[in-house]
Amino acid sequence: MSYCVLAVVGNFTYPSTSTSNPNPKLSISNSTQRRKEFVSLLKNCKDANQILPIHAKIIRTGHDQDPFILFELLRLSSTLSSVNYASTIFQLVHNPNVFLYTALIDGFVSAGSYSDGISLYFQMINRFIVPDKYVITSVLKACGSRFALREGKEVHCQASKLGLSSNRSITMKLMEFYGKCGEFDDARKVFDKMTERDVVASTIVINCFLDHGLVKQAIEVFDRVRVKDTVCWTAMIDGLVRNGEMNMALEMFREMQKENMRPNEVTIVCVLLACSQLGALELGRWVHSYIGKHHRIELNHYVGGALISMYSRCGDIDEAERIFAMMKERNVITYNLMISGLAMHGKSIQAIEIFRGMIKQGLLPTSVTFVAILNACSHGGLVDLGFEMFHSMSRDYGIPPQIEHYGCIVDLLGRVGHLKEAYNFIQNMEIAPDHVMLGSLLSACKIRGNFELGEQVARILMNHGVVDSGTYILLANVYASSGKWKEAAQIRAKMKEGGIQKEPGCSSIEVNNEIHEFLLGDLRHPQKEKIYNKLEELSQVLKEAGHIPATDAVLHDIEDWEKEQALAIHSERLAICYGLISTKPCTTIRVVKNLRVCDDCHSMIKLIAKITGRKIVVRDRKRFHHFENGNCSCGDYW
Repeated sequence: MSYCVLAVVGNFTYPSTSTSNPNPKLSISNSTQRRKEFVSLLKNCKDANQILPIHAKIIRTGHDQDPFILFELLRLSSTLSSVNYASTIFQLVHNPNVFLYTALIDGFVSAGSYSDGISLYFQMINRFIVPDKYVITSVLKACGSRFALREGKEVHCQASKLGLSSNRSITMKLMEFYGKCGEFDDARKVFDKMTERDVVASTIVINCFLDHGLVKQAIEVFDRVRVKDTVCWTAMIDGLVRNGEMNMALEMFREMQKENMRPNEVTIVCVLLACSQLGALELGRWVHSYIGKHHRIELNHYVGGALISMYSRCGDIDEAERIFAMMKERNVITYNLMISGLAMHGKSIQAIEIFRGMIKQGLLPTSVTFVAILNACSHGGLVDLGFEMFHSMSRDYGIPPQIEHYGCIVDLLGRVGHLKEAYNFIQNMEIAPDHVMLGSLLSACKIRGNFELGEQVARILMNHGVVDSGTYILLANVYASSGKWKEAAQIRAKMKEGGIQKEPGCSSIEVNNEIHEFLLGDLRHPQKEKIYNKLEELSQVLKEAGHIPATDAVLHDIEDWEKEQALAIHSERLAICYGLISTKPCTTIRVVKNLRVCDDCHSMIKLIAKITGRKIVVRDRKRFHHFENGNCSCGDYW
């Protein structure tokens, strides 16, 4: 048979051709010995380049059609990310059997080339090679990942005809396949036919429901599982986090603890993610202490990164830095998380030092790294350094700037008051601006009182087409701040016509390991009377301290006393008041808000921190605000 030249390794070049069997007198015993030798050599390969000289020797010695050697060669080539090389080898096989097909299909599936795996399977069927349970499970995985419903059903029919559909591994893959394709009735039929519906099968069904956002159905299946293992609990917690049900995920974790079920590494990371989203610092600390007590959970990139993210997003950046310093090995993701965390907390210089340390370690920055470092430059008002970093992306690292990077520069210029320069930067960009970038400039115009440029940006935004509720509110705020109530009313009317609902402001605070949520003017809390009494008391103290409510932040053209009342019941104020009445004096109050903190609340919280002697940390949609001694870490720009 003929072989093409496949590769060059060092000074060795594959021969252009090779005879199928150059030594016809090769004894069976020698052939068996050679087979064992080649299989052993292949199994010891650690990277793709080591395969090439071994393969050349296999060709020269006439073992290029030995199915045992070929199976190991295909399997290894695919495993070492050389599926194209494996495919080339396969094309030169005279009579591939089902095992060789399985090896290459597995390779395609592992490499994410699902369509190639499915096509190869049907090529095998067309050559009248009978599939076995291994190749069927592999191709069903490909069909599920590719959402290839028609092809998967054909495979199901073939498995049934061969009497393999009741095989446990195939049954599992069938449930997973139908679930991924959203065919829950078919998945349920397969599940119901199982003689042994154990926790593994139930976990697959739970995952399928959660993948499609069907939380209620997943919980119903979960509740019916009599004996749950760690994987089942973790699947449920992970799915709840992925579907935004953070409180429910944490409650599920508490139930897991009550059942004395030990979490694994994945469980821990999922719970830390939920803590990050909710700002549940105390629970996050407990999880961290749990890791310390159970040495089987290592502080690796995965767990360490989750801890850095949790502490950063829950307001304890000092602890995040301590974790980072403790980690023996750090990868680019770990550095990205640390830089991003420092940037959120306004620690721009420290973020830049971490970035430079990463470069010294020989780690190459990614697109995400530059978003983090440009954010750090923006929060620190570091214009020259910001532009240097921006230009170095493509110049030094070959990373083309994306919309997020351009947005950071606009935000940076807006922060330092270079509004016209920011506007010109947008006009000269190579890509079209999005509503987030334009909204950032509009916000800067409002803060700086440049309503003329603000109106220009507003007109561009309105013609932009795709804007969210937050952008509409910002537009209305700009008009209201300049006394243009008619225009502000028109924006509200547009929102109503378009069916765009204003996202309700929601603030949360963690007290005694419980998350307490507050909406605007919330009356649901059991301690509402004490909260509103504290709010009234604070309002009086603030007035005596000279606080004048920023009533221009209220959209409606109503009397000033009504505007003051509307401001007084903002969700973050209610959360802070609850924190003041339910925590010990001098302790830090941490609040998480889903929207941007308004101007009046920002100035009010500065005064509250000064009067009460408390440190108040507020995480809003964009960043952290550390209020202490009458000042804020953001420098009154956010």
